[in-house]
Formats: sequence, C-alpha cells, structure tokens
Amino acid sequence: MARRAAAGLLMLMAWSVGVVPAQSPPSTSNLVIVVEYDGIIHPISAEFFDEVITRADTTGARLVIFNLRTPGGLLDSTRTMVSRMIASRTPVVVFVGPSGARAASAGFILTLAADVAAMAPGTHIGAAHPVSASGQENPDQTMSDKAASDTAAYARTLAEARHRNVALAAEAVLESRAFTDQEALTATPPLIDLVANDIDDLLAKLDGRRVTRFDGREVTLDTSDAVIERMEMSRRQQMLSAIAHPQIAYLLLSLGMLGLVVELWNPGAIFPGVVGGICLLLAFFAFQVLPVSIAGILLIVLGIGLLVLEATVPSFGVLGIGGVISLVVGAVMVTSEVPGVSVNYQFIVPMAIATGAAALLLGRLAMQAQNQKAVTGAEGLIGQRGRALSALGPDGFGQVSVHGEIWRAQCSQPVAEGARIRVTALDGLTLMVESDNETTNAVSTT
Repeated sequence: MARRAAAGLLMLMAWSVGVVPAQSPPSTSNLVIVVEYDGIIHPISAEFFDEVITRADTTGARLVIFNLRTPGGLLDSTRTMVSRMIASRTPVVVFVGPSGARAASAGFILTLAADVAAMAPGTHIGAAHPVSASGQENPDQTMSDKAASDTAAYARTLAEARHRNVALAAEAVLESRAFTDQEALTATPPLIDLVANDIDDLLAKLDGRRVTRFDGREVTLDTSDAVIERMEMSRRQQMLSAIAHPQIAYLLLSLGMLGLVVELWNPGAIFPGVVGGICLLLAFFAFQVLPVSIAGILLIVLGIGLLVLEATVPSFGVLGIGGVISLVVGAVMVTSEVPGVSVNYQFIVPMAIATGAAALLLGRLAMQAQNQKAVTGAEGLIGQRGRALSALGPDGFGQVSVHGEIWRAQCSQPVAEGARIRVTALDGLTLMVESDNETTNAVSTT
C-alpha cells in the first residue's frame, strides 16, 4: 500500500513538472469556438490567438475554427501561433473564407499547421517567400537563400507532420507559388483537407471526420449538435491591432512630428503639442510591434525638417519639394516592413503632400506672426501717435495723450500745446516723443 502511494505521488510530481504528458479528459461539451480574423499577423494577433485556444482548452470545447483572411505578417508571430496550435488540447481548424479571401505568406504557414485546413470556393493560399526588412527580397543573395531555406524547411516540417503535400509547401516558399482552393484540394497529396461554402457547411462536413493531431493521436470530430460561440478581440486588442498597421503608424508619426513643430513655432498653443505627443507615443508603440526601418524613419524626420526650413529659408521651393519627396520615400520604406502588406500609394502620396502643405502654411503663418509689430507693452508704444496736452521741451516734462492714456513726456525739441507727437522711446514711465511732422503737414495741406 505504501509503495502504491509512493508511486502515485511520484507520478503526480512527474506530471506537474511535465515529465509525463498530460492526458486531457474526453470533452463532454458541445461548444465550438469560431473566430474571424482579417488583418496582418503580428504580436497582437498572436496574443488573441493564444487567448482563444486557452478558452477552448479550459472549457473543453470540441473544436476551434479560425476563419482567416490575411495578406501575411511577421514570421516570429506566426511561429508563436503555430507552437500554440500544436500544443492545443482542442483540435484547430483554419478556414480561409469567404469566397474571394486569401491566406498569403504567414497565413499559408498557419493553414499548413492546422489540424484541419479548409478553404472556401474562390480563395487562394501561398506566396510565402520571406522578405527582408525593407519589404523586398534580400539584396544579399546568401542571406536571402538562407532565410528562404529556413522558412521552406519549416513549411516542409509542418506539411509532413500533417500529411500534406511537402513539395508544394516548399514551392510556395522558394518559388512564391500560390494555389487556388481546387489546386490545393486536388494535389497529390493535397495541401488542404476540404472545401466548404461557409461555417455551417464546414461544420456539416467535419462531423464524424477523423483527424490526426500533431503528436499522432487520432480524434473523431463531433459537430452534429454544436453550439457556436464567437470570440472577438477585446477593445484594447482591436485598438492596438489597428495602430500596429504600418500605414497607421506612418500617419501617427507624421501627425505627431507636425504637432510638435507647430507647438515649437507657437509656444503656449498647448493643443498641437498634446496631440503631437500622443500621436508620437502611439507611433512608437506601433514601431515596437512592427519591424522598423531606421532609414525610413530618418527620411520622414528629414522631410519634416526640410519643410520647416522651407518656411524660414528662401529656397524657391527646393527645400519644400525635397521634404515632400523625403516623406514619400520614407513612408514607402516604413510601410513595406510587413511581408505581404502592399504599399498603398493612394494613401502615402496624398498624406505626404497634405503634411507638406500644412507644414508650409503653418510655417508661413508663424513667420508672419513673428514679424508683426508688437501692439502691447513697451514695444507697442513705439511709433504710436498722440497729442501734447502741454508744452514740451528738453528742459522740462509735460503731458501727452497716447491711446487714450495720459503719460508724462519729454521732447528734445520744443513742442507747442495741442501739437501732434509721435513716441520714439520709453524711459521708465516717461515717454520720449518728437513732433509728428507727417501729421502736421497732412493737416496743413488739407
């Protein structure tokens, strides 16, 4: 009895540290979790993916269905999602749909790794060739070959473990091949398991299907009486996911720098500085999530700097044009960081031109405001005209009326009472004035 107790204790300790693989109890729940994801693959989507699978594992769900539409994304985040998928106790289905959707680049890897890979009619997958930090194939051929070979080996490993077409999986990486739903289904062996019109059709076709998990265990799916629970990103994840888009990050960076420049031109405006600071912080967060091209960011900073100089240095438009070009090129480099996400020139070019125009306009207005003559304080009194209330001269003080105010005044030349005067300087609370000959001549002429 003591030996059995000791053996049971040892087995419990071994299970707790992971020496003995945990065997999950058979699921009695009829829950099927369905998630729609449309966007690029990045750390926020990987976090959401992990939450969904954790929810399925803890509730004993029968199945997790990821309705995936993606142009691609980051390979590191994709590997994280694949590892979580493999470790899941709940079978995972990746469904590329509806018709017209695609799962390119990173989406192709996720489809390969799923327990069940399904596509809707009129969809396609593939084109998973790795790209460099600039969004283009690596100019260093050796590094490009190494990256492609590594990714192709990863795809082959997943395809082989899932009994899918290893050769086509490698071609999708090495030759950037893409496959329609029929091409993927009719290949020998196939790249996917089935084609379904929608989620309901998919559940009907999955009912009773035997699935081989990554560790070799076979599971029979039961979706006859499935209760669907749809999960969505939290508001925090939705906001962060939207910010993590390269073009949104570029927009935030441009607005943030423009706001700070306006605040420096007009200290005390407060609003441009606050908005600019918030936009910059959000942009920095996005650049922490996304791979960043330092050259692209420096070009954007240079572009803003050239636009600022255009407002202060007479360059006949050369600095302004250079600033806009720098903004466009920098934006292209920044927004090309995520594989599979194409650069939208219809967004970048108008945004760069609008930013340049706003910077030039605000710069001109700021310079005009700085060059305007002061109208308040001591500087505002210089040059103002008034009337002598008493006779003035170099040997004594008198009184003058300026701006409706009575001031003590002194003049280097004699001025008669009632004559027109002009303020030339301010000494404490005493105005130094002179005879306003222009006004006197104008009155005598008329």
